[in-house]
Amino acid sequence: MPAETHIRFLDRRHPPHIATLILMAGLSALVMNIFLPSLPNMTEYFQTDYRLMQLSVALYLAASAVLQILIGPIADKVGRRPVALWGMALFMAATLGCLFAPSAEIFLAFRMCQAVIVVCMVLSRAVVRDMYPQDQAASMIGYVTMGIAVVPMIGPAIGGLLDEWFGWQANFWLMLLLGVGTMALIWADLGETGGKSGLSLAAQFAEYPELLHSPRFWGYSMASALSSGAFFAYLGGAPFVGTEVFAMTPGMLGLFFGAPAIGYFLGNYLTGRFAVRFGINRMVLWGCLFCSLGGLLSLLVMLAGAGSPISFFGFMTFVGLGNGLSIPNATAGMLSVRPHLAGTAAGLGGAMMLGGGAALSALAGALLSPQTGAYPLLWLMLITALLGTVTIVLVILRERQLGL
Repeated sequence: MPAETHIRFLDRRHPPHIATLILMAGLSALVMNIFLPSLPNMTEYFQTDYRLMQLSVALYLAASAVLQILIGPIADKVGRRPVALWGMALFMAATLGCLFAPSAEIFLAFRMCQAVIVVCMVLSRAVVRDMYPQDQAASMIGYVTMGIAVVPMIGPAIGGLLDEWFGWQANFWLMLLLGVGTMALIWADLGETGGKSGLSLAAQFAEYPELLHSPRFWGYSMASALSSGAFFAYLGGAPFVGTEVFAMTPGMLGLFFGAPAIGYFLGNYLTGRFAVRFGINRMVLWGCLFCSLGGLLSLLVMLAGAGSPISFFGFMTFVGLGNGLSIPNATAGMLSVRPHLAGTAAGLGGAMMLGGGAALSALAGALLSPQTGAYPLLWLMLITALLGTVTIVLVILRERQLGL
């Protein structure tokens, strides 16, 4: 429904303002990565092994994947607004648990609970699809994620500085304060955009086979999951590469760590400008190719013996650019396969993306050691991005065969 002409900011009787959707998705992105420069210090604080603390990324992504499978159908049944509010309340409780955890194991348990913030990412995209048709939805999702691209760009830098000045806990106090503010904004501005399905929850979950039997849904979901997989592998391995391979401080690592977000910002801007003109398939293909290019260039420089923090993190901007092109367009594609199941599709597609991301993040952490250097991470990123390229090419070929 073209609800954009009836939007009033801070009036929950109307659909939400774009700023609210940007801040919702932005908080979800911030929670994922702001504390990553603190992982070495958190390892020392809890007197444990780095690989155990690195699981705070993989377990978070895995929990996010599972939650998205639940969030989508629930939001299609009861509406977007109540699910968003309950999700925010649970997130704030989990953040308090992280702050006062007495051991690494308890911290990791509450860190998994923090993943409920993914409700903001799922519903911000579903709300956009509620309000706009497919190609315009891709454009609007691009603008939403362009706005939140600033968050992963500055989040690790802020997190690294907070760690140096006040300790790792400062990152989680900041998450809590932002959670309070975002919940207040959702309460005031997030008007309901999704009609309640009228189905029981069991019947709503029974709608999943309708999506799973769609080759187009699988194609867009896997293209999104594989192209973003390079970035999730980066999340799991880059803190180790920065600290152990290049001997960077938390503050310096935080500054360099956000390099992919520069490209991500540009990619989302290009999606917002050109998705309607060129179509989502072409945009996804270009995105996967740029992801592959970033991994390939960084690997070649490392193999030539010229690897440095500038080359390693600098070429990650191409990975970010590729994600900015591929993810919004692939998301719009998967949400448009069955528009009446937009919330379910957002949850299931996101679960595939984050489930794969959790596996790749954990794999990157397991493969890296001082002896291997950055090579396992770079090979993993390159192979994943190339598989994403193959997937979207298959989607394009199938649509040509069907005459779509």
